[in-house]
Amino acid sequence: MSGPTTSFCVRPRFQQTVALAPDVARRRILDALATQADALEVKVFPGMIGLHIAEAQRRYWSPRLILSFEPAPAGTTRIEGIYGPEIEVWSVFLYGYLITGMIGMFSGILGCAQLFVKAAPWGLWVCGAMAAVAALLYLSAQLGQKLGAWQTFQLHQAYQAALAGGLAPE
Repeated sequence: MSGPTTSFCVRPRFQQTVALAPDVARRRILDALATQADALEVKVFPGMIGLHIAEAQRRYWSPRLILSFEPAPAGTTRIEGIYGPEIEVWSVFLYGYLITGMIGMFSGILGCAQLFVKAAPWGLWVCGAMAAVAALLYLSAQLGQKLGAWQTFQLHQAYQAALAGGLAPE
């Protein structure tokens, strides 16, 4: 398995296929993660596992790793891991992009209409400003990702250790 722990992607990801059924793979990885209880917070959801940095070491830029378990051909399981910020921080970026995109789109339409009717196209200035805000959001996401690179590496190492320990024969 090779997967980036940091990249220029907003949410780096990896995938891996293991030779177990999804529920068995999930249970074994959960059992192996239980040995790392003081370094991580493990949250369990149907078909998914969330790995979070322990509360004492968590910062605004701290990542989380969401593992999803999907059935694959021949009784195997495809495990997909997605790194991202905690839900509170992710919500700020999500709504920031949504609001910026909507204002940018509508102001771009307004600016084009203003050009069409030979009026001053001030809507294009707003559209340009929203493009700058979107670029700042992206750059701040990259900064947070770089600040959290060590913790991302720790999450990835915890997953790999759990995978190695959890896939041993019973």
